[in-house]
Amino acid sequence: MEAPPHFGYSPDMATIVRQAGFEIMIYSRDHEPPQVHVWRAQAELVVNLNPIEIRENNGMSPNDARKAITMVEEYQAELLIEWRRFHP
Repeated sequence: MEAPPHFGYSPDMATIVRQAGFEIMIYSRDHEPPQVHVWRAQAELVVNLNPIEIRENNGMSPNDARKAITMVEEYQAELLIEWRRFHP
């Protein structure tokens, strides 16, 4: 699988994927279970990584949520590796 199209890091969060108006982020001060925060505009979707499931939806439309889940599925292996890097 190709590397995600964008990598960028800050002390508190990492943007692992930026694609089609979505940002998939890992927060360094987060907690188990492994999860990502998917942002689009002002909406956020919190997605558990294993198994992939929506944990929380903060204003994301059903259509955008489906797209976000598809992206998380596509990058699941890389996201889990990055999550473990931030949460050893």
